[in-house]
Amino acid sequence: MKKIQLEILGLSSSQSQSGSFALILGEKGGNRRLPIIIGMFEAQSIAIQIEKISPNRPLTHDLFKSFAEHVHVVILEVVISDLKEGVFYSRIVCSDGATTFDIDARPSDAIAIGLRFGVPIYTVESVLSEAGIILSDLDEVESEAEEDEDEDDEDDDSDAPRPSRAQPEPREPSGQVSLDELTKMLAQALEKEDYEKAAKIRDELNKRNG
Repeated sequence: MKKIQLEILGLSSSQSQSGSFALILGEKGGNRRLPIIIGMFEAQSIAIQIEKISPNRPLTHDLFKSFAEHVHVVILEVVISDLKEGVFYSRIVCSDGATTFDIDARPSDAIAIGLRFGVPIYTVESVLSEAGIILSDLDEVESEAEEDEDEDDEDDDSDAPRPSRAQPEPREPSGQVSLDELTKMLAQALEKEDYEKAAKIRDELNKRNG
């Protein structure tokens, strides 16, 4: 199965789950984003490695790296391999010089370890198709919305002052919201870089369209 390389685009605190963080992965050379909710410890471990900070005492992922090096095992790559019932699965591809083998791991642990070995992060098309957010589609939605607003302005010949068109905050997806409204909410959430809410809205859209 063809693998798609990802890169880390950002890490932000989760707005809906206290103590959790949203790790944003992007398709390298593409326009899709993959948001994954991770725990506080894993987020700290990833952030420390990205910022090249040396902790006073080794974290668990540092310990894994030291152990692997002492037994002459190297990490080749990290693969986010599956998505089942909203849960991501991944594997760490390793080699001892003679054989290559996989270790099952949570994506957050796999990425934290992969960063320490400087190896690429991959996923597969099925995961990215189901959970990825496509930026180009949202840009088109925003452009259409702006064109509609411009047409409304041209049709209105009144000299009366117009109310400001402040963008509303993205709301939680609801069964009472129309598909068009959900699509606009998705565009607004992405514009604000609220990928966690965008993922929820995307899931609601998938349910409606399914």
